[in-house]
Order: sequence, then C-alpha cells, then structure tokens
Amino acid sequence: MTPAEEYINSIKGKKVAFVGMGVANTPCAEFLAKNGIETYACDMRDKKYIGEDVCKRLESLGVHFSLGEHYLDVLPQMDIVFRSHGILPFQNPWIGECIKRGQTVTTEMEVFFKYCPSKIFAVTGSNGKTTTTTLISKMLEAEGYKVFLGGNIGKALMPCLDEITKDDIAVVELSSFQLLTMGNMKNKPDVAVVTNIECTHQDHHISLDEYVDAKRNVLIYQNASQRTVLNADCDYSIGNSVYHDMRYDVRGQLFEFSIKHPIENGAYMDEAGNIYYAENGKKTLVMNKSDIIIPGMHNVENYCTAISAVWGMVGVDTIKKIAQTFGGVEHRIEFVREFDGVRYYNDSIATSPSRVISGLKAFGTKIIVLMGGSDKGNDMSEMVPYILKYVKLLVLNGATADKIYDTIVADPNYKDSGIVIEKVPTMAEALEVAKLKAQPGDIVSLCPACPAFDQFKTFEYRGREFKRLVNEF
Repeated sequence: MTPAEEYINSIKGKKVAFVGMGVANTPCAEFLAKNGIETYACDMRDKKYIGEDVCKRLESLGVHFSLGEHYLDVLPQMDIVFRSHGILPFQNPWIGECIKRGQTVTTEMEVFFKYCPSKIFAVTGSNGKTTTTTLISKMLEAEGYKVFLGGNIGKALMPCLDEITKDDIAVVELSSFQLLTMGNMKNKPDVAVVTNIECTHQDHHISLDEYVDAKRNVLIYQNASQRTVLNADCDYSIGNSVYHDMRYDVRGQLFEFSIKHPIENGAYMDEAGNIYYAENGKKTLVMNKSDIIIPGMHNVENYCTAISAVWGMVGVDTIKKIAQTFGGVEHRIEFVREFDGVRYYNDSIATSPSRVISGLKAFGTKIIVLMGGSDKGNDMSEMVPYILKYVKLLVLNGATADKIYDTIVADPNYKDSGIVIEKVPTMAEALEVAKLKAQPGDIVSLCPACPAFDQFKTFEYRGREFKRLVNEF
C-alpha cells in the first residue's frame, strides 16, 4: 500500500473542505477528488480570481464550490478542514469553532510530513529559503537522487504521496505560517535548516516570539541521529544579547555555516573567499566564492547553508558544478533582459528590508530601483542607508510608497545622497519611469521591499508581470 492509499483509506467516507484555493489547496483538492473523496472548495473570492480553467477541472472531478461572502457556511457539515497555509488560527475564529465541533483542522504540509516515507530536508528562515531549498534539491539531483521539491516554494507535495518512495528525498521549503501548527512531527525532518531569523511578518503573528517559536518547530521533533543546520552569524542562532540561543533547541547533530569566521562543524568562507567544510577537526576545500555565478554575498551564504545540509550525500565536484552553472531562482535577482544598453532584473521576492539590502549590495554600484507594495508592518529604516548608498533613482509605487518616502527623507544623510525619488500609483507606471530615465550601462531592479497584495495575487504574479512588460519593450 502506498502512502497515498494509506491516507485515502483513512478518510474514506468523510467530507473534506479546503479553505483558500491557492497553490497548495487547489492541487490537493484535485488529488482527493480523483481518489473518490467528497471534496469542497471554499474561498471568499470568485471563480475568475481562482481561475476559470482550474474551477472547470475541479468541477469535472465532482468538487463542490462554496464561494463569496458565505463561503464558510458549509464548514459545520465537514469532517476534515484544510486551511490554506496563510490562514492563521488566531486571526480566524472559524478555526476554533471547527475544533470545538470535533472536526479535524489540518494543512497539506502536515499530512505530507505524517505520511511521507522518504528522507525530508526541511528549510525555513526569514530570508534565503527558496534559493537554499533549490540548491539542496539541485545538488542531490545531480548526485543521482530522485528528489521531490515543494512546500512554500510553490508546489504542493501531498499529491506526490502516490509516487514517492523510501529511497527518494523530499526537499521542502517551510514558512512560519506552515510551521505554526506543525507540532508532534515525531523524528522529522531528517535534515532541518534555519537560514536566519529576523523581525518580519509582524502583521500576521501575535508577536515576534510566536514567529520564532514557529521556526523552532522545524528542529525540536528530530532525534539524535538527525541533522540540524543553523546560521553561526545570526543572533537567534547563537544567543547574542537578548536573543534566544536556538542551539539549545537542537535534538539532533548540530552543524553550522558562516561567511564571517571559521566554524568547527559545517561550511564557512575565509578571508580569501575560499569555502571550506569542517568536521571532526578536518577541513575540506570545496570551492572559491568566485565559482558561484549568481551575484551577491547572500548567495555565498546560501551555498554555505546548502553545503552544510547535504555534506556526506553530495560530493565536492557536484557542489562546485552546481555553483558554476546554476543561474538563480525565478524572482530572486533574476536577469530578465538587456534593452538599449540597460539591464533589467526581477527581484520581486525581496519583500523585506533585509532582502532589499542583499539585492542592492549584489551589484556593487548605484542602480535604479522600483520599490513599494502592500504593508506587512516592517520597519523600513534599516534599509535606508543602503538605499542612499546604492540607489540613484528610486521609483516608489503602491500602498507603501508614502511610508518608504517618509522614512528615507527623514534620514539625516538624505539631502547629501544625491538620490532622486519619484512616486507613481502602480508598478507598471514605475517601470515606465525607469525605462525613460535609464541610460546605457544602468541597471534597473524590481526590488519592492514589500508584499504584492495591493496590486497582485502574490510576488510571483508581480514578478512575472514585470518580466512581461520588460520583454515587450
């Protein structure tokens, strides 16, 4: 019996509702409906927003729809309710009501972790998750493993339970929203990675402590033989000042990474840019940072993270080959095209100030930046010195344009920086301004510092629209 058959058998005859028809719940609803489970798709948005073709496909499988203002009215009839990962318990009283009625409230990722028969590499953190997850996946694949890549990276893995085996590997990106309710993951994951932790998503979490505790879930259910990878340069990993030392939460074997200093167990970069892996008093030269073709020191850090995660399963030659050939992840300082001597980059994933800082420093010169979007409560002041140092023209747009503008002009170094700032309503208009003002040799980067929800469904939609517009020049 496959894991998929085991799970389907456990819910036979039950009614299942998916609340929030996004990238995870939609394929999972399709998966259950194909296997004969009575399935309901619930969303406050209409079929046009979800996608007419998607809805037709689900309806052809017998999925029932509950959409619009009263989309939750069917929930009392359900046995199992899957919440979208972005729907958090404390913000949605209906979740507590379901639990009081004795219904099971779960998520796609909780089910996958419970039934997955293979090794699981789980990656979380405030920044660098997607690139690190992708690097781990590519390194393992190049070494000959069959890899299932998914999670917060944009692919549901629960539908893969009908094909994944104990000899395969699942590489999973996990957000704090996914980890928040993922308790009691006995002896999972096999490799837990925390790239870094910073103050973010405070518009969705009750407190910073809750956010950090969610991240901690990735490692506190491991056993002594499993592997944990932490950032030796991050305050939350090493307990600097008032920060909690996450090393004390490690249940498995601790490995670290650093781009600032040598470490005893894990990957690090020295002053010459050489990247080593150290363990049990021995160190192995892996490569030099110059072997990494994607720009930015944050990507050197991502490689050190991935090396610490896969060491012992992936050889040095494979790691170096990936570094010399991997061109980067979509929406992460992604080169789009050169037009009239101007290079355009899509960094739509840069939805926080720290990601903006990495994106600005990556080029080592002053550039033109499109910035703005919806507000997730971030303190914008930390990125201002880098904006003043690395940006010559800043085109602000969207709901946070005024907030970012006010934060920049309040800085004492603003007047002497030489930066030019313009404000327009939309990202498309911001791109038009950048195109008109750019000169041959310039770099234009969509580096928004904010989520996309004021103008787009997700940062992916924003990034793809940016690329479409640039490619239509």
